[in-house]
Amino acid sequence: MPRRLLIALLTLVLTAPALLAQPPQQNEYVPIDQLPPQETMPAAPLLIGAYIVVWLGLMGYLFWIWRRIARVETEMQALQRRTSGNGR
Repeated sequence: MPRRLLIALLTLVLTAPALLAQPPQQNEYVPIDQLPPQETMPAAPLLIGAYIVVWLGLMGYLFWIWRRIARVETEMQALQRRTSGNGR
């Protein structure tokens, strides 16, 4: 029980600054051209970043698969050498 209390207290202490730093909520719709410049975010850098992350993840996955296939082929060749050597 004390551990759960400690975790809950630690979570509250760590998240409180973020919750208190939230800007006040607006009550109505504000068109994007009327927003202050600091509240607008260009979409291109986010899109490019997302594509980079996806492509790097895909390349990493393919590299991992390639390495695993090479390891399996090496093990198969070793097994084939052992089995063909015992049969003679």
